[in-house]
Amino acid sequence: MKRFFSIPLVRGLVWFVVGLLAGAAIVTGIRAVMGLELFGTRGFTEPAWVFGGFVATLSFLAGHGVMSDWFKVWRGEEVSEHHEDPEGWLKYLGPSLDHKVIGIQYTITALLLLVVGGVFALIFRTELAFEGMQFLSMDQYNTLMSLHGMVMIVSILLGIAGLMNYLVPLLIGAQDMAFPRLNAFSYWIAVPAAILLLMSMPLGGVETGWTGYPPLSASLNKLGQQMFFLGVFVAGWSSILGGLNLIVTVVRMRAKGMVAFRMPIFAWASIATSLISLTATQLIGLSFQLVMFQRLFGMGFFDPAKGGNPVLFQHLFWFYSHPAVYVFILPGLGIISELLPVFARKPLFGYRWIAMSSLGIALVGFLVWAHHMFTSGMNEYLRVPFMYSTLLVAVPTGVKFFSWVGTIWRGKLQTSTPMLFVLGGIVVFLMGGLSGPPNATVSTDLHLHDTYWIVGHFHDTMFGGFVFPFFAALYFWFPKATGRRMNEKLGQLHFWLMTPSFFVLTLGMMRIGLLGMRRRIADYDPALGFEMSHIVLTIAAFLIALSVLIFLINLVQSIRNGEVATGNVWNSRSPEWQVPSPMPAHNYDQPFEVVGEPYDYGLAGSKYVEFIASAKSKH
Repeated sequence: MKRFFSIPLVRGLVWFVVGLLAGAAIVTGIRAVMGLELFGTRGFTEPAWVFGGFVATLSFLAGHGVMSDWFKVWRGEEVSEHHEDPEGWLKYLGPSLDHKVIGIQYTITALLLLVVGGVFALIFRTELAFEGMQFLSMDQYNTLMSLHGMVMIVSILLGIAGLMNYLVPLLIGAQDMAFPRLNAFSYWIAVPAAILLLMSMPLGGVETGWTGYPPLSASLNKLGQQMFFLGVFVAGWSSILGGLNLIVTVVRMRAKGMVAFRMPIFAWASIATSLISLTATQLIGLSFQLVMFQRLFGMGFFDPAKGGNPVLFQHLFWFYSHPAVYVFILPGLGIISELLPVFARKPLFGYRWIAMSSLGIALVGFLVWAHHMFTSGMNEYLRVPFMYSTLLVAVPTGVKFFSWVGTIWRGKLQTSTPMLFVLGGIVVFLMGGLSGPPNATVSTDLHLHDTYWIVGHFHDTMFGGFVFPFFAALYFWFPKATGRRMNEKLGQLHFWLMTPSFFVLTLGMMRIGLLGMRRRIADYDPALGFEMSHIVLTIAAFLIALSVLIFLINLVQSIRNGEVATGNVWNSRSPEWQVPSPMPAHNYDQPFEVVGEPYDYGLAGSKYVEFIASAKSKH
């Protein structure tokens, strides 16, 4: 038992509970002195739960040990530059300074949340399969629908952080991230954030959708709404600190000879993503914090009776949340550009244009947020400028598509599992892109905005821009992380089961949206005749879930029993594939110099990196 509680994650969870109760007890004691209500329907009062959640986050981090080195420095003690991680799987349950371990921690957590969010979707999708309310109440449906959205968003953010943490230092020739301790902190603060977010379900639920719009979110007597806001607020810190760390890493720690236009495309995509995370995440944190304060202290930020304006919340929220769409998809598009030349065996077409298009998407992404608000009642004269800016973002995105087509053209395509998911991602993201302009155009958006058309469009964008490339990356770099390959037959089954099912799901959503099916509702009018369509959509959703289950089985089996793969299994030019797998602890025992272009596949005699012999090896 003592050994069990010595595991950092277990110790952190125990301290989380202690901090939650201690923080709630402190506020309850203060309220007792002031003669205020001590307990509500959910035990402690709302202020006590919120303060308890804040203290629980800090106590988790302190008890877990991720802040131990900082405490030592503050006391004047010396700390080691490197930690020796435990052997085996235990190293993933504690603080590590190795970016590869942290990247895997992010990725596993993302997959766990992906499963949780997917289960939520299957439950309420089953409810929608038939007319009338089957087994969920309206409140339960709203909570599952709301948490599905936000849990999936947090999952994607953690998955992106996992890819960037693991890959970027390897791609640029760095030994680690610029700030290893901050890197570990950025991951571990996301763990209590996810717990707080999921706590909103037993504490009354969330009925506002994932956007949390006031005045509904500010007036509902639901303690779960506050935990929802607090969880997202804490998760934002992970994104901000991670973005800062990555920018410094790429700017300061590139290998010799790696000038800007010899960097891998994924590094360009990660820089663009991190710039958005660093500069825009504060806005969603601020918007949720203001609603929390309105609920706790009676402030009137979004209450018209007190001089507030609920539309202000939407401006703050979407100023982050639309650029956040590009936080979700830019790394995925970077993965597509990174892998296409490997499996097409020819140079990446328009490398410089793709690199700059990532920055262009990030820049224009800050100018389009109000297209989410055409139906909100905002000033009408703002509609047209935001319509044009939204349509403009298609230009840098189109650059990527033309580049991908140019790279595929007359290439010697190898359709291994990673390439299948790359091609699937291109097609699905194209569907999301083509269904986007009707949402950007004011006249059509006014009719489509609150329909299932938007649900289909958004899922196409997220799956094509992130989920398909995410699976491609996992299949591609799994041998580098583990020294083993994933089972190719199961990988192909995963793709061919998920892809057509997903087409049926999203095209069906857009079809019933055009016919008038509203989004975010628990039931629909039998006269509309949507029941058969919802049955088909539900079957498709379960087939997608089955394909993900096959992937998880493949993942677990391959870690132990996969085919050994120690060499350059994909014949890649990228530097991490020029050293043995799995990757050494400190990445490159010999530094390398960049001497050529990163994607000159098929060109005789071309070389990207050249390893520099150390003084020791020369003697």
